[in-house]
Amino acid sequence: WYQRRVRASLPSADLDGISGNIFVPGSDNNDNTLDEPVSTTLMRDLRAVGSKFYHVLIPRDGSLLLQDWDLWGPLLLCTLLAILLQGHGGDSDNDGGPQFAQVFVIIWVGAAVVTINSKLLDGKLSFFQSICVLGYCVLPLAVAAVVVKITALVGLKKGLVAIIVDFIIVALAFVWSMFAAVCFLKHTNNPGKKIISTYPVGLFYFVIAWLVVSQP
Repeated sequence: WYQRRVRASLPSADLDGISGNIFVPGSDNNDNTLDEPVSTTLMRDLRAVGSKFYHVLIPRDGSLLLQDWDLWGPLLLCTLLAILLQGHGGDSDNDGGPQFAQVFVIIWVGAAVVTINSKLLDGKLSFFQSICVLGYCVLPLAVAAVVVKITALVGLKKGLVAIIVDFIIVALAFVWSMFAAVCFLKHTNNPGKKIISTYPVGLFYFVIAWLVVSQP
């Protein structure tokens, strides 16, 4: 009875204004991932990370790294480098802990400083987009660290020839990382400040490359 009285007291136009369904513009019900299995979510994330690694190994188009950014890949690479570069001293003063932390500080704080520098120079990328690109482009240096560590484990890191080979491998990885980062970031920097924007990126990868080539 009450509802009939309310309807009778309201004009039809008012009823049309308060009626309807809940709809969010731009949403797609097919994209709902809340009910999907955890394994499906993990596999989708792993495929996304693998696709970004592929774009770093073969730098062509940076739209995937710039639009669909994430920090899973940089975290994996940072952890791998920290494990590979940590010390193995037997005494308590060199247990590897500080070196493990130093790698994290150098990569994350270094990427943050490079990003802040880019933003101050009118860069177009957001903070986390830049961190994503810089972190993923560490991949060639991580591969070089694995190769150098393998040569050390099998006893090949002896003599001048082995040192030169390691240096060449790390130098190529540094150029690869730098080239990939520049390919992704060249269209996002201020055209009049590209050199001053690129220099900190090269310094960032150079420090990581030095850690790799001088690992124990």
